[in-house]
Amino acid sequence: MKSAPDWFMFFIIFWAVVMVGAMAIGGFFMFRKFLKVLPQRDGKSKLDWQNYWVERSRSMWTDESKGFLDELVSPVPSAFRDIAKHSIAAKIGQVAIDNGASEVTRDHCIEGYIRATPKRDYRSLVSFLERKGIDYDPYRHLLNK
Repeated sequence: MKSAPDWFMFFIIFWAVVMVGAMAIGGFFMFRKFLKVLPQRDGKSKLDWQNYWVERSRSMWTDESKGFLDELVSPVPSAFRDIAKHSIAAKIGQVAIDNGASEVTRDHCIEGYIRATPKRDYRSLVSFLERKGIDYDPYRHLLNK
């Protein structure tokens, strides 16, 4: 029996490495999603709380605040934009309700956007806000926590 050419063996090895890498990356993101579904001390998961705040604040959103939220999530890659928009909207709704507001304002959006952003992304958040000309000075203290 004739053995396979060298180039074919390298081709098989290359695709095996690509497949293992793709499965590892997918597994990482699935594990992160799994952690969000686990219940916390209060019995609700992180996703349960996000859904709670979005539903509770749904009537408070104006067209202007929805448009501003769309502008804030514009730098997020389109594949993740819906998920990011939902989690940011939940934090904005929580901020508005905690402040006793009757509707979501631009200030609530800026504060909620900063609070919803992980610390590792603060540098890009600040550069995005400055590039868009959005004044975040009243909330600069949130970036130092």
